[in-house]
Amino acid sequence: MSQLKITQIKSIIKTQEKQKLTIKALGLGHPNNIVIQPDNAQIRGMINVVRHLVHVEELTA
Repeated sequence: MSQLKITQIKSIIKTQEKQKLTIKALGLGHPNNIVIQPDNAQIRGMINVVRHLVHVEELTA
């Protein structure tokens, strides 16, 4: 199963509350934070909400 490397590239200051909560749910919070998440529909949906705040790379095992 592939994984996603998610890097937060922008701050969540002056963003909507839904986007702030989504960033926290992904395990991020500050610019340049990196997390590895499984590639599934739930994570892809969260990334879609905050796509302007994060950079995503696919990691294959």
